[in-house]
Amino acid sequence: MQPPFDPADLPTGVLMQVSPLVARVLAPNPSPFTYTGTQTYLVGTDAVAVIDPGPDDPAHLGALTAGIAGRPVVAILCTHTHRDHSPAARPLSELTGAPIVGCAPLTLEDDGPRADAAFDAHYMPDRIMADGERVSGPGWTLEAVATPGHTSNHLCFALIEEKALFSGDHVMGWSTSVISPPDGDMTAYMASMQRLLERDDAIYYPAHGDPVEQPQRLVRGMMGHRKQREGQILRFLERNGSGAIPDMVAEMYRGVDPRLHSAAGRSVLAHLIDLDARGLARPAGNGLWRTG
Repeated sequence: MQPPFDPADLPTGVLMQVSPLVARVLAPNPSPFTYTGTQTYLVGTDAVAVIDPGPDDPAHLGALTAGIAGRPVVAILCTHTHRDHSPAARPLSELTGAPIVGCAPLTLEDDGPRADAAFDAHYMPDRIMADGERVSGPGWTLEAVATPGHTSNHLCFALIEEKALFSGDHVMGWSTSVISPPDGDMTAYMASMQRLLERDDAIYYPAHGDPVEQPQRLVRGMMGHRKQREGQILRFLERNGSGAIPDMVAEMYRGVDPRLHSAAGRSVLAHLIDLDARGLARPAGNGLWRTG
């Protein structure tokens, strides 16, 4: 559920310095799925990188241009291609001359619940970054960390000099990510979470929500939360013999904003697909599932 917040605490369009090398600008696109909005990060001092330029919104582009303040832009990096993350990349590239690098393009018909999470069909990077590849500028180095799960093309970016990780939507500072099949994959998501758990990053800067100052603790908790959901699904099926996803959501997400139930259903489906692959659940026809 979206926690309460005061928009005045996080004004949009304002460059906020969060570390010696990192500043952020909040886009004006709050929603039940984006919390206060998408956060675009500027990395560097003399010459900068822009991470997740956000929606193609004139006010946001103006705020980014003001924040860049005439400095050279080495690269525009995108963690993934949902429409609240990457559409501003091309107009910002045209304004600054910077190349677009980062995740691979990905376009498919998505029957998921979020209008803002449909894929950006116009995203076209100048260079796709593979896991471990780097881009650098004066005093900073960003390394791509492949984290499929929320989307198959999702990347995080590690800022080597500050042991920081720009975690996109893979790990957010206010809620767990929606895993929406067919592209969202719970098996891949959990493997990516395990990978992050084994890293030694000191802080995460997510695209939505506050910085995460104890990231391994949060990742461990999020993995535990997903395992609890998996257990709830299996107990529901064992108790009822079979069941449909809407009935599981109604029981498992009591008290959650009803606007989020369709998204919750997508994550339940992702769990069921994962359980099916492991032989623990299987489709029973007519939208029903049963234990394996």
